[in-house]
Amino acid sequence: MTCWYEGALAAFDTETTGVDVEADRIVSAAVVVQDAPGTRPRITRWLVNPGVPVPEGATAVHGLTDEHLQHNGRWPAPVMFEIAEQLAEHAAMGRPLVVMNAPFDLTLLDRELRRHRASSLDRWFETSPLHVLDPRVLDKHLDRYRKGRRTLTDLCAHYGVTLEGAHDAAADAMAALDVVRAVGRRFATRLERLSPAELHTLQAAWHAAQARGLQAWFARSGSEETVSTDWPLRPELPAAA
Repeated sequence: MTCWYEGALAAFDTETTGVDVEADRIVSAAVVVQDAPGTRPRITRWLVNPGVPVPEGATAVHGLTDEHLQHNGRWPAPVMFEIAEQLAEHAAMGRPLVVMNAPFDLTLLDRELRRHRASSLDRWFETSPLHVLDPRVLDKHLDRYRKGRRTLTDLCAHYGVTLEGAHDAAADAMAALDVVRAVGRRFATRLERLSPAELHTLQAAWHAAQARGLQAWFARSGSEETVSTDWPLRPELPAAA
């Protein structure tokens, strides 16, 4: 029987106007589907005119300018519908979805759906639940004592994954997918008997423990920063309405 990390996977990634999931907007997104390791991926891309200025700092990261998005981007409402529809299709097929730092990208998508479609992300998965694989959560739990940062670039270097064109949504999604496959192989004895549904539930608990540990570190450091324990989606806040 094929293990989940050797089977069909999808991956989702976004580029945005910033890092505030309640206020910032999606400017590009991609879904990558790969039926098996080494097979040619199928990629769907979206370019979005967010309707708000793109800060220079964000443009410096992903290279997407106001002018480019205004001339080439689509309005957010139909794009958010198409993204949610495609993710729901993967869920209905039982295909796991890889999302690096899932609470960021999925929460942003949820807020965009609420903002432009008067909807929510959860409603798309009422009949077929979404099973998320987050390489950041998996790696931090399975190799918790390894020192160093755990950005996508760091994980790619650690697991020998090639990342070409970082901060392009499709490139980042493909790299995250490859990292999840590499994590699965490296920790096969601990993961191969777990289904994606079981892993989804476990990751929620693992992320909560990781968040509490980071929160305790902030407290010891005198920082007032708060860390959400919610995964893979943060609950709606009044500011997101």
